[in-house]
Amino acid sequence: MRSLRVLRWLPFVVMFGVALIDVLAGRSLVFLPLLTLGPAFASVSGGVRRTAMVGAVALAICVPMAMHNGLLFTWENNLTVVSIAGVTAASMLAARLRLRRERELASVRQIAEAAQRVLLRPVPRRAGDLRVALSYTSAAAEAQIGGDLYEIVTTPHGVRLLIGDVQGKGLAAVETAAWVLGAFREAAYDQADLADIGERLEVSLARHLGPEQFVTAIIAEVREDELTLVNFGHPPPLLVLAGGEPRTVEPPEAGLPLGLRAFGPGAPKAHRVPFHGGDRILFVTDGVIEARNATGDFYPLTERAGLLTRDDPQEALDALRADLVAHAGGPLPDDAAMLLLHRPTDAHPREAGVEPEPVHQPG
Repeated sequence: MRSLRVLRWLPFVVMFGVALIDVLAGRSLVFLPLLTLGPAFASVSGGVRRTAMVGAVALAICVPMAMHNGLLFTWENNLTVVSIAGVTAASMLAARLRLRRERELASVRQIAEAAQRVLLRPVPRRAGDLRVALSYTSAAAEAQIGGDLYEIVTTPHGVRLLIGDVQGKGLAAVETAAWVLGAFREAAYDQADLADIGERLEVSLARHLGPEQFVTAIIAEVREDELTLVNFGHPPPLLVLAGGEPRTVEPPEAGLPLGLRAFGPGAPKAHRVPFHGGDRILFVTDGVIEARNATGDFYPLTERAGLLTRDDPQEALDALRADLVAHAGGPLPDDAAMLLLHRPTDAHPREAGVEPEPVHQPG
């Protein structure tokens, strides 16, 4: 917002600065042609009318200054007036084209956001004996909607979840995310093994992705006091034990993202992690860990794990999101999804047939 205010006042500061320099320099040096900078700068942030108004102010300054320097209708002064008028007209055209493109970008972004909202259904506040919290923050860069995706379902095999990030941006990434989520929602109920779910995702993506496209993802299953994970090249989750100690859950072997199996030895292996009452586990996309501050430092997620120890998981996740935005100093350059699972110390399975309450998704 501060930069916008600076841009709005910049044309006037430049024009009055030129006038002041012209007066101080005397009649031997003429700086009036530099008044064309006013309408040129105005077209960067203002509309057509504002640019025309700045051009009129430039002409209003030019005429008395030309009289102060000597004769009004000299060849040089006439050329300056024509230059200001010409640059103003060109700047008005540039402002109109810029505004048209901004409207087009806003329309594309709205379409992509609408598609993403339809695609990413609200996750339940409870799944089995787990409490669930979600935070999704869209990137602010033009129409660069990302391909972050998430889903959590309660199946006969246990609570299963997927979090992932599609390579690329825009509607193409949203479309790929739709393929992944559709395949997961079907396979999560049908397949007894997480490796088979990964195989279904690979087969689905093989029909749609190009040779250099991929999707990083984690498939997880929660059963009793254990968590099973299959990591397809995705940032590892952060496990916060009941006592508050954070641990990064690294896979025993690095796995390639979905869509790149042909370049590796095989599918990633499932690994198990204890997950007892009072424990919490946070799944994130790379928009979280790759957020930088003004000095270029990445967001220290592990160091901020203390924010996740609040009683209410959603309040804890909202606090972490606020800290993330504060670290970045403004809008995030990439979409950031965070999914937090909490197993209460007095956890007990939910009764069948009870509809889960949708979780709040902050923008």
